[in-house]
Amino acid sequence: MTREQYVKQLDLLKESVLSLGEMVELIFRDSMTSVINLDVKLAEKTLALEPEVDKLEEDIEASVFDLLALQQPMASDLRLVVSTLKITADLRRIVGLSVNIAKIPGRMEGGHVKPLIDTKKMADAAAFMLENSLKAFEAQDVELARAAARRDEEVDKLFYAVWVELIEMMAKDTSIISRATNLLFLIRYLERIADHCCNICESVVYLATAERVKLN
Repeated sequence: MTREQYVKQLDLLKESVLSLGEMVELIFRDSMTSVINLDVKLAEKTLALEPEVDKLEEDIEASVFDLLALQQPMASDLRLVVSTLKITADLRRIVGLSVNIAKIPGRMEGGHVKPLIDTKKMADAAAFMLENSLKAFEAQDVELARAAARRDEEVDKLFYAVWVELIEMMAKDTSIISRATNLLFLIRYLERIADHCCNICESVVYLATAERVKLN
């Protein structure tokens, strides 16, 4: 493989991760919309996208292993290859959590036990983190990665507040336990999605600087 082909393969690898990221953003956004509106049809449409993600993930992993086995990349190129593999894994985890979110509308009967105001704030913050972590990866922008990761604190605070509120509501009215439990799962999924976005931001910092940091 010539140097030109090698560089092109690295560029294609990066583009593949960004394409996966776009798909992950779509799945996460639609999963939340399906929960907020209890839209079972949208939830089913969202769940049907998971095999496409699996195929993209497999293609990225194959490209990574080819580069490692055949090209033995060094320094910054090696960091790019390693980072794409780690970022791909975190994106796949976000899809798994989004799929769990999309399963909630099919289990909910009788509507939500409370307005999802703070829960939506959690989702908006997580969506911001996801979008900007991917932008940071594309541009290798360390400051943007750190700024995106800082929103994790907001997600954690909202998670705790909603968790306490739901526990108190269930203690007062046991008839809502089933529906409230689904919301407890929902906020846990959102909190984990934010954590995976932080992982992506950490990978961006490593890619750009070779420094390993903890941002959550």
